[in-house]
Amino acid sequence: MSERLAIDGGTPVRATVLPYARQLVQDDDIAAVTAALRAPYLTTGPRVAELEAAFAARVGARHAVAVSSGTAALHAAMFAAGVGRDDEVVTTPLTFVATANAALYLGARPVFADVRAATLNLDPDRVAAALTPRTRVLAPVDFAGRPSDLTALRALARARGLVLVEDACHALGAELDGRPVGSLSDLTVFSLHAVKHVTTGEGGVVTTDDDELARRLRRFRNHGLATESADRQASGALWSEMVDLGFNYRLTDVQCALGLSQLPKLGQFLAAREAIAERYVVAFKDLPGLTLPPPAVGARHAWHIFPVLVEPAQLRVGRDTVFAALRAEGIGVTMHYVPAYWHPYYARLGYARGLCPVAEDATSRIFSLPIFPGMTGPDVEDVVTAVWKVLGHYRR
Repeated sequence: MSERLAIDGGTPVRATVLPYARQLVQDDDIAAVTAALRAPYLTTGPRVAELEAAFAARVGARHAVAVSSGTAALHAAMFAAGVGRDDEVVTTPLTFVATANAALYLGARPVFADVRAATLNLDPDRVAAALTPRTRVLAPVDFAGRPSDLTALRALARARGLVLVEDACHALGAELDGRPVGSLSDLTVFSLHAVKHVTTGEGGVVTTDDDELARRLRRFRNHGLATESADRQASGALWSEMVDLGFNYRLTDVQCALGLSQLPKLGQFLAAREAIAERYVVAFKDLPGLTLPPPAVGARHAWHIFPVLVEPAQLRVGRDTVFAALRAEGIGVTMHYVPAYWHPYYARLGYARGLCPVAEDATSRIFSLPIFPGMTGPDVEDVVTAVWKVLGHYRR
């Protein structure tokens, strides 16, 4: 007889819920922010350029442009890529809606191509089939922190004269064939949200090697103005021309101070995530009813999340019951994602279910286990215990 589950009135594995992710802010981070608050500039000051330089160096890019969020970074990147009304942006359905929304903001149409079942990243063959004369951008997402098949996608983009805008919001620190993500696409977008690899609270960065794209990004984050305040002060100019319709997407010096303190810890944070992922792989490799992420051959996986798939043929219940049972055990599992086009707003635009069968099958079976650098050894073992407890109970 299996142990009684908490959802059925048994004793939970944990008395308090372990979240799926949480920031790790330490004393030196707090000191850095405090120093920024005492400095002359709270915004548009020197720490912005310092963070950009450090970030560009870390990912091997010529330019890094900091903005106020990952969503702002996606919007800015699409703008810099020249996306406009009636253009098409081919992307994945398995992403947070911001990826596709960035195309809508500019009057373009997101086109969803299906994913590969093993990696849940865009399938280049499906991308090729989705291209039309209106396609301007390919926008892969490095799902969970695993680099997309950028070799194939770059070849498609070059052959058709398209811009490759990589959504790497899950993938800071990831590598492909020994090269860091951030140096592999025309434009690469990162998030510095609290649950990401390093944080500025909210924030985002776009990296590129193209000088003109970088100029367009910098204008777009600052109302479309041709110059920034520091340039005007240096030159004595009284005002700046607005040459684009931009937004106020600036990141503050206070936030950049936190980012500058966090960024040198990226290697340490990645190692902690990798250790948790390795423990999960060992613990669950022989557990019936659960499919684990496959190894990232030729790549370094950044492990923003640890997604798993339930196998209904081996269980008496579906994913939703497993999910609820794990929550009752105190394990804060979550879900990444439903297809973007399933949301009511996209349905009103005419998108119908059934567009991407592989992604939709994954959506019916997927959930994510907790993984973040602040997890302790006992936290990890609680996850292992709870997953074995729940899936063992529901095994056929």
